[in-house]
Parts: sequence; C-alpha cells; structure tokens
Amino acid sequence: MAHLIQQKSKLKARLKRVRGQIDAVDRALENEVECSNILQLVAAARGGMSALMAELMTDHLIHHVLEPEAGEDPRAGADELIDIFRTYLR
Repeated sequence: MAHLIQQKSKLKARLKRVRGQIDAVDRALENEVECSNILQLVAAARGGMSALMAELMTDHLIHHVLEPEAGEDPRAGADELIDIFRTYLR
C-alpha cells in the first residue's frame, strides 16, 4: 500500500480529471447536447478511467507480483491481478 501513498497526488489528479469528464457528460445531458457529442464525452471519460485502471494495475503488478513483500505469497498477488483482469475485460 505504501506505493499508492507515493503515487497519491498523481492518482488523485487523474481521478479529478475523470470526475471533470463525467461532470461534462452530466452537463451535456442536462443541456440536451447532440448525442454524438455526448458519446465523445463518454468515450473520453472511459479512456480516463482506463488510464487510471492501467496505472493501478501496473503498480500492483510491480509491487505485489514481481516484488512481493517478505512473507507475502507471490501467487496471491498474481491471482488477484488475474481476477482484476477478468473483471475489467468483461
């Protein structure tokens, strides 16, 4: 978990951008913007979430699978990552 604390400001900035993108979708719906424009906004928000997920998955892979802490079962980190991939790629 310490690795997330080191990346906290970077992750929170990424999350703030995603929140702004989602708010833009909400405003567009409220203002009855063209559906093609709303789809573009949704795609941007999805891309932002995908980038956040990729960052978290990369950190997890590095810190818990490739370099597990003492006493930590390396297979447990890999199994958890596999579950994340299965959930994320649905």
